[in-house]
Amino acid sequence: MDQPAATANPACVINCVWYDGEGVRHDLPLDQLSEKLAEEVPGFAWVGLYEPSEAVLLQLQEELGLHPLAVEDARNAHQRPKVEAYGDTLFLAVHTAQMVDGQIRYGETHAFLGNRFLLTVRHGASLSYAPARARMERESELLRLGPSMALYAVLDLVVDNYVPIVDEHRDTLRVLERDIFSDTYRRAIVVRLYNLKRDLTYMRLAVSPLLDVLAQLRRGQTAQAQPIRDEVRVYLRDVHDHVLRINDAIDGMRDMLGTALSVNLSLVTLAQGETVKRLGAWAALLAAPTLVTSWYGMNFAHMPELEPRWAYPLLILVVAAVCFGLYRLFKRARWL
Repeated sequence: MDQPAATANPACVINCVWYDGEGVRHDLPLDQLSEKLAEEVPGFAWVGLYEPSEAVLLQLQEELGLHPLAVEDARNAHQRPKVEAYGDTLFLAVHTAQMVDGQIRYGETHAFLGNRFLLTVRHGASLSYAPARARMERESELLRLGPSMALYAVLDLVVDNYVPIVDEHRDTLRVLERDIFSDTYRRAIVVRLYNLKRDLTYMRLAVSPLLDVLAQLRRGQTAQAQPIRDEVRVYLRDVHDHVLRINDAIDGMRDMLGTALSVNLSLVTLAQGETVKRLGAWAALLAAPTLVTSWYGMNFAHMPELEPRWAYPLLILVVAAVCFGLYRLFKRARWL
């Protein structure tokens, strides 16, 4: 998590900074935001919060003139990915993801974008946006494009955090594909296939709606006074392309997982069929001598083996010949 700025800001305020017209950073107390924005000087404010209290959100609502409905959405943190316009301010909700102890954990980031400010509110499993700020500060010419460029940096970082998760699941799928065709059936393989498909389904619910959000930002039809500068739209198009590739990769893996589950079921059915055939063949081999010998367990006086001395050896040879013939027949049919 980021380190809070050395000001009197609450602990949930991870960052409250003013970037002047040259892209130079100046730490700013939260209660001076409205005064700074009222000044006729170039620059913009970038505020970052992590699971803020209601009091902090209400203070920022007053300082930045935010719409109460948008603030309520940011407080609840159970929003679908979307972009909405409230006058000259945009409200965005995106889902974040990260790997924690081998499991995907999801969070949300809500962003308020105005002509001279960017406010990000993180909830749940959401990595710090310090790398995005550091990138913008290294490239001061980008900061001169205003808060919409800072929003691009945040969205780009969110999308970049999807990539290692997708890559890890792709590697897991390759391992499972090899295990599917092993000679022994393992229930754990089916469980892992199901868990992997479930994770990718949830992942798609987070990634897919972001395509529509970025498309709206690129078109510039989301606000009366659009805070997205034209120079930034080409950067948003790049993020859109990344999301599109990730979404396609997720869809491809989900299709492959569905096929893998079907193949696994087919292989299990075939293996069971082979087992049933082998059992049936051995049962037939045992049935032949059982049938013959069962005749001689009945109480009849006139039976062919009672008088001749060679009757029993002949009977054994006949039974052995029948069993051998059945064995060759089943072997040729690949039942044994």
